[in-house]
Amino acid sequence: MRARVSWTLVLAAFLALPPFQRDRVEEMGFGEIFRIERMRVDLALTQALRSRWDTEANAFVFPWGHMIPSLEDVSRITGLSVYGRAMSGYTYPCYHDIAERLLDLPVERRSSLVPRVALQESLGLFEAGKNAGESEDEYLERLARVSRRELASEPGPQADLELRRFLVLFLGRLLFATRGDAVHCCFLPLLADLGEVGGYAWGAAFLAHQFDCLSASDRQTSTSGFYPFLQVWAYLHLPALGRGELTRPGLVPIARRWESRRDTRHLADQLERLQEAIDSYPYLDVVWQPYLGEGDEGQPWLVQARPYFGRSVWLHALNLVLPLNLFLTQLSLGFRQSVVEFPVRDRFRRPGRSFRGLHDTTDWREWAQEQIENWEGKGKSVKSTATTDDAYLWAYALKYGGKVYKSARHQVDVAGEVASLRALLLSATHDREAARRETEELRRELESVRRGAGGASSSRGEESDRASLQAQLTAAISRAEEAERHLEDRERDLRLSTEHAMDLQAQRDRYQGELQTTRGDRDQLRIRAEAAETRATEATGKRD
Repeated sequence: MRARVSWTLVLAAFLALPPFQRDRVEEMGFGEIFRIERMRVDLALTQALRSRWDTEANAFVFPWGHMIPSLEDVSRITGLSVYGRAMSGYTYPCYHDIAERLLDLPVERRSSLVPRVALQESLGLFEAGKNAGESEDEYLERLARVSRRELASEPGPQADLELRRFLVLFLGRLLFATRGDAVHCCFLPLLADLGEVGGYAWGAAFLAHQFDCLSASDRQTSTSGFYPFLQVWAYLHLPALGRGELTRPGLVPIARRWESRRDTRHLADQLERLQEAIDSYPYLDVVWQPYLGEGDEGQPWLVQARPYFGRSVWLHALNLVLPLNLFLTQLSLGFRQSVVEFPVRDRFRRPGRSFRGLHDTTDWREWAQEQIENWEGKGKSVKSTATTDDAYLWAYALKYGGKVYKSARHQVDVAGEVASLRALLLSATHDREAARRETEELRRELESVRRGAGGASSSRGEESDRASLQAQLTAAISRAEEAERHLEDRERDLRLSTEHAMDLQAQRDRYQGELQTTRGDRDQLRIRAEAAETRATEATGKRD
């Protein structure tokens, strides 16, 4: 089922719930999701981002360095709670008995999947297909109206049963959606006590699920999970891609402000252009801290979430236990990026992504006890004393080389020389821009002092202090201008070196192509000669 259709069905089921049930969903921390407008799926953007995901680091690998969606991104974009208990517990080889007891729905033996149609119909979502000529709003209204007639209107055991069914549909088809038509119910044990549901860090579990989905093959074109999160994350951090349209500024959570911009080109053409745009993205247009001007008004969930921001921590979603390595993106916290040890894949071994509790009964609170304690202690704060990104970018270029480029037009940098020079050029560009801003700030301060000197009369001592301050500021501006000129020279030299290296690489690629052509011609001549010799031998044999 398409992701947007699933969203419509879940939203219809939510709107059909009586007010007291919707209040319970709000108390669980899911209410903000249902205030977000249904958004168009941007498959090209999702696929372009997925192709740049490094499963070892759990981070995007861009030409300018690592970038990672964080808990603050989840909190501000979706409104989900990223605080509370780690979402951990038991997974089972069979959910048949649990589903019968908590949902009163059939689940096959040795399975964790609920049939989607049976789950929808248990909520009154009959004839869920869209009628010809029916608009999206009419379709949603019809589904909600039909469903409302089937649901309990008063609190009681039947209302609890229907709320669990709704939550399984919401979690399995929208928030933690996976490919396929059936709905997984691995979260069902956490829904046994509905009063405890809001105590879990669902936003952190959602981020772990996003990381897991990004680790899928970059050839996969379907979307998994709540797709607006990743799209809005790209709109905020990479605005020059132009994939999103800000239609409702000021609303919270931030996903409510955006709409996906329509692109009528073929998916393959969109993807090719996006990869080229990311490969050549202006470094200074990368937005590392998109929330600097954001307030907390209308977002009460941020108060409890804030202690988890800016920290490297383990994320939990039952059998998914994945690290949030924010130390790789210190620029997003306002620091310069220090050189760090890049993570390796086997730091924390776990069953493969295909594992969904189908083999053994597993208590993940025991199996991942150390990582749960890490979550309860809010992980580790990220700090940096680096004054330049050079060392990190050099190590980054040596590790990834030309792998950071994905467009078809970009030549493969086998040895990583061009990537290394680009990394140094990026660092020099950042340093030069920072020096320019510092110089402008000093000039504004000097101008302010001079205007003060030309104003009201003052004592001789004050004039002396002002003159001394002017002299100090003038000297500081001279030093800053000299540093800026030096950085401009360094940037120009690195740019020339990079262009020269790319020219040499192009020549090498051209020579290799010519060599391959020559070898091909030689092989063809050898084959023809051998064929002619064979024919001559056969002719001689016939004549004899």
